[in-house]
Amino acid sequence: MTGPDSLSPVWWADGRLMLLDQTLLPTQEVVRAHERWEDVADAIRTLVVRGAPAIGVAAAFGVALAAGQSRATTFDGLLADLETAIKGLAATRPTAVNLFWALDRMKRVLLDARDLPLDRVGPRLLAEAQAIRDADIAANRAMGAHGAGLVPANARILTHCNAGALATAGYGTALGVIRAAHAQGKVALVWVDETRPVMQGSRLTAWECVREGIPHRLISDVAAASLMARGQVDLVVTGADRIAANGDTANKIGTYSLAVLARHHGVPFYVAAPFSTIDPALPSGAGIPIEERDGAEVRRVGATQTAPSESPVYNPAFDVTPADLIAAIVTERGVFRPPYRFG
Repeated sequence: MTGPDSLSPVWWADGRLMLLDQTLLPTQEVVRAHERWEDVADAIRTLVVRGAPAIGVAAAFGVALAAGQSRATTFDGLLADLETAIKGLAATRPTAVNLFWALDRMKRVLLDARDLPLDRVGPRLLAEAQAIRDADIAANRAMGAHGAGLVPANARILTHCNAGALATAGYGTALGVIRAAHAQGKVALVWVDETRPVMQGSRLTAWECVREGIPHRLISDVAAASLMARGQVDLVVTGADRIAANGDTANKIGTYSLAVLARHHGVPFYVAAPFSTIDPALPSGAGIPIEERDGAEVRRVGATQTAPSESPVYNPAFDVTPADLIAAIVTERGVFRPPYRFG
């Protein structure tokens, strides 16, 4: 079960936010309906919905739900209720800037509606959330078209984590580039990193490739260096959760090591992300907050414990790839190359 697009993890139906539960993939496809912003926040926190663009879309709908939950009889009362919701949604995950971008956009719409009758504010917020979702899908398709031009014929592409339709409102960023190139007949094979510790590559990207008929092979994360050394990788393409003004890019942990390997082996390393992922307020990646998650994710694979419960764990969810390792950043506005200036 998916949304009204060919594959979408987040959509609105019958007054509720529908989320494809990504914690259960690939073995179960379960759609969960959310009627309260608190439940949306929990879904973001627990990775029911994940991927920077999808988190932003879900949070925007969470604000719309909060408007429906409010019992305020004045605009100031509604504003107070929604500010509480926005603060709660913003506290779920710190790294993906799309979350804060979407919440800021929703708050601007709320403030602009101050002079409207109170019963028209909620519909205005819902329309904005839907517009954010629709714009994300359109941006991803444009990104795919731009990025496909970087893909040579018979390409063997390595990707990390999941930056596909499941990480967005639909179509995908890095996997959207691959999807577009595949439609042009240019993809010989996609190497899919398993992406420890939460296995977004093996659980989600491989599932999308099977679903779309994209030729692929799943590999352990530690196999990437060997493949590059043997000349089996023509390019690397990943997504991003936040891009600093200078092009430094935060993405799933393990991305930085791939960029270093790619540079050593002369393999171009590309990033694909919507323009909303760029944070102009941060001059470099040094200021990007890195989420650290529960150590239990590392002590187990799925439900199976693989390490002693007593073992301390360091579990950063993201790392930062310096801009000088990135050959190009693909957005819906086109392909940017170093030195990065996102005007």
